[in-house]
Amino acid sequence: MLTQTPPRTVAEQLAVQIRRRVIEMSASPNGVHIGGSLSIADLLAVLYAEVLRDPAGTGPSDDRDHLILSKGQASAGLYAVLASTGIIPEAELATYAQENSRLGGHPMKRLPGVDFSTGALGHGLPLGLGVALAGRRFGHDKRAFVILGDGELQEGSNWEAAMAAAHHGADNLIAIVDRNGWQISGRTDDCMSLEPLTGKWAGFGWRVLTIDGHDHDQIRAALTGPVEPGRPTVVIARTIKARGVPGLEDTKQSHSATLDEQARRRALAALAGDGA
Repeated sequence: MLTQTPPRTVAEQLAVQIRRRVIEMSASPNGVHIGGSLSIADLLAVLYAEVLRDPAGTGPSDDRDHLILSKGQASAGLYAVLASTGIIPEAELATYAQENSRLGGHPMKRLPGVDFSTGALGHGLPLGLGVALAGRRFGHDKRAFVILGDGELQEGSNWEAAMAAAHHGADNLIAIVDRNGWQISGRTDDCMSLEPLTGKWAGFGWRVLTIDGHDHDQIRAALTGPVEPGRPTVVIARTIKARGVPGLEDTKQSHSATLDEQARRRALAALAGDGA
């Protein structure tokens, strides 16, 4: 459960807006990946409020940052933050997963603020590495931030990219692992054990940070602190799937669901004491 403390910062208020909008989108009969969208709400909030340079891509492309949602099934969280920051119209959220909508079940490049279509798991980190290396090759000050699911790390393409990133010294590449412990089939470590996860990344030559993925101070410190020259960074963010929604927190059922009106009201009521 979320604590009932009024949000103090812009990022905290943004996190509340993201969660509420994900719940509102859960009316879609096609279902919404509620759990994975809510587990990254705080990460998205700090990124968009305090870290990313020109996330909408409206200015010169040379020195802007790129956010790649490799776990594309959490598109509702991404759409919520894009609407909350004015990159897409808020009213467009009502079209989520409908025919001819720009807001598909996975994000597509045709949407402002989305640089790459994602959803085939294991592709986001290689794309981020390409962005990072291109920036260095042409002398640009761009950074690539890639949000990965923990279950997604069972895809071998991630580790090929991890090995290549360390070899090429891509210190402008930051991977963020949403370590919520669940995937569609069940507990991630029951399906395929990932531990020792920090040791795996370190063994591939990465700088590794482990944080509470719901603590904005820790997120901020990890994403704005100095990089280690010549080494990519991975932030392993310990999170709770569907954080803030009673009955769905830390459950397999939250992976993809449609909430009826009563369930949505209960979920929004649980978020109502946060002051936003």
